[in-house]
Amino acid sequence: MDLAFSDEELAFREEVRAFIRDKLPPDIRERARRNWANLPKEDHVTWQRLLYERGWIAANWPVEYGGTGWSPAQKFIFEEECAKASCPRIVPFGLSMVGPVIYTFGNQEQKDRFLPRILKSEDWWCQGYSEPGSGSDLASLRTRAVLDGEDYVVNGLKTWTSGAHKANWMFCLVRTDPDVKQQEGISFLLIDMKSPGVTVRPIISMDESHYLNEVFLDDVRVPQANLIGEEGKGWTYAKFLLGHERTGIAGVGRSKHRIQILKDIARQEKSDGRPLLEQADFARKVAALEFDLTALEFTNLRVMAGDNAGQGPGPESSILKIKGTEIEQAMNELLVEALGYYAAPYERDWLRPDWNEPPVGPDYAPGLMPEHLLRRASSIYGGSNEIQKNIIAKMVLGL
Repeated sequence: MDLAFSDEELAFREEVRAFIRDKLPPDIRERARRNWANLPKEDHVTWQRLLYERGWIAANWPVEYGGTGWSPAQKFIFEEECAKASCPRIVPFGLSMVGPVIYTFGNQEQKDRFLPRILKSEDWWCQGYSEPGSGSDLASLRTRAVLDGEDYVVNGLKTWTSGAHKANWMFCLVRTDPDVKQQEGISFLLIDMKSPGVTVRPIISMDESHYLNEVFLDDVRVPQANLIGEEGKGWTYAKFLLGHERTGIAGVGRSKHRIQILKDIARQEKSDGRPLLEQADFARKVAALEFDLTALEFTNLRVMAGDNAGQGPGPESSILKIKGTEIEQAMNELLVEALGYYAAPYERDWLRPDWNEPPVGPDYAPGLMPEHLLRRASSIYGGSNEIQKNIIAKMVLGL
């Protein structure tokens, strides 16, 4: 692998930097810097529409559906520069998850109806997969969909549904045939969240924020036209979608940015009168993290190159998911360790850019402990890391 960027790729990096500098509103940048995980929906929409107008919103889509046609190196550069500049993340549910399912398995009417609205951020999606008792064991899901005339009648409960309180559409796995093998009785439906019978109830996280929800589905009528592909093939489409989700979950660009933040903090925080970064034990932990991140970066580039060649995200994406989340969690642990007692105080208002009261401790302390606690779940969502190891054992190693 040639690890040096070409002149054209370096020019593209400057183009991305200039675009971000000129177009990203400073107030949105500051809110994203302080609290990237819980930005207002309006901030995401503003940024995504700016990217859409530039033709940069769908880096991984085929050109014929509105994609950029970027090389793996360009995709990598774009992600890295957005992370460095504290851009709002591109919300994945429409663009990285259901969009590829629709343009790959949907019919022409579904493509014409949904894809332009996803690109323009006119529709906001959530993922109806997990249920009480059916998380990593997703094939055991119990939400039922029974065909009644031209509609499916859906009953069930979805949980841990990120952003359901902001979404107007949900892509949902439902059981359409209870009498066959579990995986063969599942179908993939698109559900209008404004439909009668849809009830969203919040799940408040320990940082007092609202990311997650329960979604109750009580006799919800869903037009048969909203079935993606064939009835009973939803498990195939779900695995395809999860491959795209796990590829994007590696977060290499963001982790590279955060490791620089970690090193900056470790240069300022001291123990026994010496900066933490000059102490052998802490420096060893940082170096080990950097080694792992470099290995993940190269693996991510290989997977992106394979995707660009038409191979699509394969079981290798499970490697990205495992290592990406392990690195993220290790990074957060080191950040909290570097802060010491200053990691403990928490006041949500400190994360607001208009808050003018001083925090307890240094300016870089607020938010790091909530981030650490929130991201303990990253090795669970998107399919737990234990499940990913099973996938690698079976699909990569042939065990």
